[in-house]
Amino acid sequence: MRTAFINQLLEEARHNERVCLVVGDLGYHVVEPFAEEFPDRFINAGIAEQNMAGMAAGLAMTGYNVYIYSIGSFPTLRCLEQIRNDIAYHKANVKVVSVGAGYAYGSLGATHQATEDIGALRTIPNMVVCTPGDPIEARAIATLSANYEGPMYIRLGKAGEKIAHAEAKLDLKIGDIVPVMQKEGNAKAVMACGNILASAKQQIETERLPYDLYSVPFVKPLNMKSLQDIVARYPDGLITIEEHQRSCGMGSAIVEQLNDLYAAGGVANYPKVKCIAIPDEFVGVVGNQNYLREVEGLKL
Repeated sequence: MRTAFINQLLEEARHNERVCLVVGDLGYHVVEPFAEEFPDRFINAGIAEQNMAGMAAGLAMTGYNVYIYSIGSFPTLRCLEQIRNDIAYHKANVKVVSVGAGYAYGSLGATHQATEDIGALRTIPNMVVCTPGDPIEARAIATLSANYEGPMYIRLGKAGEKIAHAEAKLDLKIGDIVPVMQKEGNAKAVMACGNILASAKQQIETERLPYDLYSVPFVKPLNMKSLQDIVARYPDGLITIEEHQRSCGMGSAIVEQLNDLYAAGGVANYPKVKCIAIPDEFVGVVGNQNYLREVEGLKL
């Protein structure tokens, strides 16, 4: 997913001289093509993420569309104050890109696991939160973000994520909820975000579960009309699944919006919603991503 994103960002930079990439001393074998082709628009800020965020805000004020890029928790939780005060408060044109969402770096322990980032970033005003589920969505969000004025958080997988969509290309709009699998007669839908999308699809197919599947590539904002249509279509309710803490993640965002819709009369019946996410704990073991998903019960 990260390679698909960077390759598309490189393509966007060829047509948009405002695109600038700042990294926190990582991304080797991924970001080199960008650095080689656009040395004047590439900066290695070193292992200094707070400075990287402040630098990005300053570059944005001079007219650049700046991408800051680092491992999961580092460009998010480590510099949350700078993201809030320097970037979001000023509506600076900065895209915060984290690679290795959830348990992608699971073998390195809790310090490298990005499992609270959606919650932290979606509470910040002016911030769009993007959670692409496969390389196709990652490419689409790279294009969208290159043409969007304002702060964004883009949460990527590490590498090797399977393609979930049948289409080779998607034209995404902010807030879209994208159908992945639909079958006549299914009365329940699964809503997945991020790099667990393909895993949910595989489980539905392998176990022949009677569920339709939707991808949620934007946790904030959500397209309310799409959510209304989904609720009306599935009388048995919804299941949300994500590789993130249950508190303040995608499932929480869905429930919050459904509550507002129901209170305003936007949906006639409040649906049953089962939220599958990481329980309120740090995982006590290390291992690869699939192993930690099993440990934390991230299955339908």
